This record gives sequence, C-alpha cells and structure tokens, in this order.
Amino acid sequence: MKGVLISINFIFCCFLLFLDSSTSLPLCVDSSAPFILNSTLEFCPYNGSTCCNSTEDAQIQKQFQLMNISDTTCASALKSILCARCDPYSAELFTVQSTPRSVPLLCNSTIASNSSQSKAVAVEDFCSQVWESCQSVSIKNSPFSPSLQGQAGRTPSKSNPSKLTDQWQSKTDFCTAFGGSSTSESVCFEGEPVALKNTDSEAPINPPHGLCLEKIGNGSYLNMVAHPDGTNRAFFSNQKGQVWLATIPADGSGGQLQLDESSPFVDLTDMVYSDAKLGMMGMAFHPKFAENGRFFASFTCDKDKWSGCNGICSCNSNVNCDPSKIGTGSSGVQPCQYQAVVAEYTANGTASQPSSAVSAKPTEVRRIFTMGLPSNTENGGQILFGPDDGYLYFMMGDGSGTGDPYNFAQNKKSLLGKIMRLDIDNIPSAAEISKQGLWGSYSIPKDNPFSQDNGSQAEIWALGLKTPWRCSFDSERPSYFFCGDAGQDLYEEVDLITKGGNYGWRVYEGPYPFTPNESPGGNTSKDSINPIMPILGYNHSEVNKNEGSACIIGGYMYRSNTDPCMYGRYLYADLYSVAVWEATEDPVNSGNFSKSRIPFSCSHDSPIKCDPEPGTSLPAIGYIYSFGEDNNKDVYILTSKGVYRVVRPSRCSYTCSQEKATTEAPSPSTSPSHACRNFSIYQFLQISFFLLLLICFV
Repeated sequence: MKGVLISINFIFCCFLLFLDSSTSLPLCVDSSAPFILNSTLEFCPYNGSTCCNSTEDAQIQKQFQLMNISDTTCASALKSILCARCDPYSAELFTVQSTPRSVPLLCNSTIASNSSQSKAVAVEDFCSQVWESCQSVSIKNSPFSPSLQGQAGRTPSKSNPSKLTDQWQSKTDFCTAFGGSSTSESVCFEGEPVALKNTDSEAPINPPHGLCLEKIGNGSYLNMVAHPDGTNRAFFSNQKGQVWLATIPADGSGGQLQLDESSPFVDLTDMVYSDAKLGMMGMAFHPKFAENGRFFASFTCDKDKWSGCNGICSCNSNVNCDPSKIGTGSSGVQPCQYQAVVAEYTANGTASQPSSAVSAKPTEVRRIFTMGLPSNTENGGQILFGPDDGYLYFMMGDGSGTGDPYNFAQNKKSLLGKIMRLDIDNIPSAAEISKQGLWGSYSIPKDNPFSQDNGSQAEIWALGLKTPWRCSFDSERPSYFFCGDAGQDLYEEVDLITKGGNYGWRVYEGPYPFTPNESPGGNTSKDSINPIMPILGYNHSEVNKNEGSACIIGGYMYRSNTDPCMYGRYLYADLYSVAVWEATEDPVNSGNFSKSRIPFSCSHDSPIKCDPEPGTSLPAIGYIYSFGEDNNKDVYILTSKGVYRVVRPSRCSYTCSQEKATTEAPSPSTSPSHACRNFSIYQFLQISFFLLLLICFV
C-alpha cells in the first residue's frame, strides 16, 4: 500500500509539472477542424478560420431574426452569442466537462493573469453585460431557459416571448449557470471571436537560410512509410508495385540506407498496371501492424490483363455518364479498362511476430475497394491512416482527363475528385455491402459528413479536388490535414482539408475561376457552392517559364529536432525540383500561411555524393516524386535520383540561431502546437493517476 501511495504522489507531481499554459485547441462543435473562408460571412463577423459556411451563417441569421429583439444593445449581445458557433474554438466554448451547452461559456470576470486569452485592456464581465442589457427585454425562443442549461426552474412556452427576469431570480443565478472564467486550460466567450495571447518568451525564430540535404540512397521510390513499431526502419515502394523494408542510418553517422533491391518485402507487380501516370500510388500499414501484420496497397490494374481487376465503372447512370460516349483514350484504352484498387495484405506467418517480419505474402487477404476509371489520367491514389481516428483516408483524383468534363469532382454521387474516409476494421457482410452499395469490403464511419445523405456517396470526407498528390497530417496537431492538389494549366495548391469541405475544382482552379472546354456532364455554378480556398500555392509561371507546366508535391509540417529553424513550418515542392517552399502560419491556429521559396543544397559530407545541376548552384536531385517522414519526424525527399534527408543546417554552412552543438528539442515557444503535445501527456498522467487509485482501493 505504501509503495502504491508513493507512486500516486510521484505521478501527481509529474502531472502538475506537465500542465501546459495554453491547452486550448481550435475545434468545431461537431469535432471537425475549422476551415478557411476566402471572404467574411454576411451575418456573423468571422473571416479566415471559422466553423461556419454561408448556409450555416444564414441559418443563424434566421434564428436571430425570429427572436424579435427590440433593444439594440441586447440584440448585439445575442447576435454575438449565436455567432459563437462559428468560432474556431466553438467546441470548447459550448462544452463544459463533456456536457453540451445551449450558449457558449460567458466570461464572468476579467481575464485572469494565467488565462490563455488576451486583450490589450482587461475584458469586462461579459456575462454581467448580457444580464444588464437583456434582463428586461422580451426574447422569443430564448436560449437562456433553465431547462436548456440543465437547471431547475420555470420554462416559459417557446411561442411566447420571455425575459431573463422571468426565468432567473438574479444576475448571480444567471451567471452561475451560463458564466465561467478563462483559465490556463480553457477559454470563455467575451462577445467577440476568441483570441489567444502569444505565450512566446523568446524572440521569433529567424527565417531559415536554406534546407540542407544528405543523400542516403540511390533508389527511386514513390512512397515512404515509417515502420509502425517506432524503430529506425521504413517501407519504400515504387510505381511498379515493389515494396522494400529499409533500415535508416542514424543522423550524422555517414551511413547509407540499408535496403536490398533484390529482395523486396513484397512484390505486387503481377497485379499492378504501371505507366507514366498509373501504378502503385500508395501504401499504408495498420497502426497495429506490429501486432496484426495488416497492411494495404493502393494501385491501378488492367482488367484486360488481370482477372482480379473487376470493379464497377465510375462512369455510370448514377452520375449521368455513359461509358460508350466517352470514347477510347490514348493507345486505344477503353473507359474503365483501368481500375483503382485498395487491397489488404498480411505479414502474418512470415515471422514469429509481425514486427520482425522481413517479407509478406503477395496474396490478397481482402479487397477493400475497386472502381473503374474513365480514363488513364488524374488518379491520385494515396492512402493513409488518420492518427486520431484510425480510419483509412483514400485520395482520389477526378480521373477524367483535361478539365474534368463530366464534373465528377463536384458531383457528390461520384467518388472521383474526393477524399474518402473508410472504416477497414469493421468488416460488413456481403449482404450489407450490396444493400449499402459499397465499392468493397469496408464500413462507413458514422460521423462521415454525408453518411446520412441519400443523395451523396457516404464515403466522402471532402470534395472538389483535381489530383490530390501527397497529403499528410501534422503529427503534433492532427486536426491539420494538408493536401497538395495538382492544378490544370495555371495554379498548384495546398489545401487544409476539413470534414465536408469543398475545395472548388472545377469551378475554380486554385483561387481562379475555371471554365472547361467541354461540359457533357453539366456545370456547377459559383453561387451553389461555398469553396474553401487554398492556404498556399503558386502559378506555373513562378516555377517553369520555359515549359509552362508544373506539378505540386505536398509535404509535411516539419516536426523534427534536427533543423530547429525549420520546426513548425510546412515543407512542399514542385515536381521539377527547382523550387522548394517553407510556409509559416501566422498567427498560430489562424489557418493563414505565408510562404517563402527556400534554397537547398547537399552537405559536403553527404554519405553519397550529390552531383551539381549544370548552370546552377542547386544539386541535381532529379524529379521530386514525394516526401517521407520517419519515426524521428525527420523529413525525406524521394526523387528520381535517390533518397535525400533533411539534416542540420550547419552541414551546408547555413546559419541557424537555434542550432546548438548538440541539437536540443525546440523550446515550447517555437512550437505552434506545444499545447497539443502536452495535452496528450496530461491525458496519459491523468489516466495513470486514476488507475493507481483503483489499485489502491481494490
């Protein structure tokens, strides 16, 4: 017993030490991430990052008008309270101790010194302001009913106007029910959008002077996935369908990637059809792969060459598309001859434990998804698991050639031009698959945005994308889901993906209105959608003035300690490898990013020598195909000429004021999501504390 109590005291002390000073995170009431608007809402005073689209804004306006409030001061307060649902922090404002609220938590005191909120002048007691201005004002359908707040009291009829004094005996009772203070762990509503103070105790990091690379491998790969067991191993795959398990050398060791090209982890080339734009486009390993050995491959197949290539054509009557009218593509390819496949495989049985397996079986365990493609272009095809929800995200291009003539990307009955979200752990029966009209063996997560919409495909998580090429979750802030989306002829973009978000294609190409050359599938009007504009991007002319074309390669939010001056910046590039950008969010959690083109070079002590690019100071790294990230959060660039790792800037003679002789973890002030990291520690210690209490009393 004494030992248990000592353990409890120790963990409790650790718990106090690890509490962070700003654990508030942007999140909407429905648990989705805020999204970025390209304009201000018409009724609610929100722009930039928000939780409301124009439809929801109009609904709030209608609700306000029905209240029929005569007093202008009270009306202003009520409007701000209703509009708080649009606040990027609305999930926290409307939820206290897991209990939903009818109105946001109203600030009932001046902002405390330990508060995460900030104002130039101390904020007045907003709850008292609401009481003083509205106590004698008649309000129809009042949100301040005691029953709505879980309090006892008389609830007037909704059809009759009521005053606060009809429902509450005093301001004290009212603010006890609806008020609260801003603390180090929470926020309250003060009548205007929530703003957090800048907790940085140090001067901002200077912009990085350059990106230093070392070449650790000569192979050309399309995908890299860190081994789920947390070791220094990673899986690499090529477009033909071969997957290798490699050991990554320690940073600064001078070692090369340990990978045997003659002995792949698994070889799927018999199933995969590969050409310039098709092939094995993605791989994903189950979060519990080290225990269950499950992994997944996304690829294209040719139904004329493989009997297992037998899905339903995505050009069908449900989307007003007739395959016979599309005609043959290049080389006489028929519509839906090529098909997009996601299949499950296993490493079980090839070793005593899946985590120690060095090979896997090329035989499918289960077909997750099969869909015929209208043409052999714009496939996308990346797959990855959500870090918080464990669902499989599947990125699919519009699949229909120049300008998406059939408007698939905007058609919610089509899965082309979409990001899908699938539950691959709950396996439905054949009868359920047929009943729900699924494209394979998976379930629909109940909180998918269109799961209850009979006019939409329930698999859809986001829509209006052209060719999503390389998406990633921020490892320290998983609500930030970045996707590079390749453009047509004008603009390449990076999108911040949110639940149910519409990213505009083909109504827009990036921020520019787009007019297709042909529209046999009909058009979508600009007024009928509320597109989310890119957070980043570039015109083709910025990169390749001679050839007039480019393709974006989405990257990662850099979270490694290796280059402290790159920490907390999003890295992305162009296919032609003449441009790499870093992007910084300012202010933090705003969704507003600014970019800068960053020079890069190879370290003088690179394990494999980098050849210079003739006529430039850049290393000749070839075409950039993809980015990768290992278990240490170091970032890699996968190119046609090899594998490159981002290393310490001093190895390329770049200066970084944050780099020490022995690189340390960045201070909390350099991490936009330090609160998120410590929040996880908080949860862990809290659970440990209560588990020990249970042990103590058993």
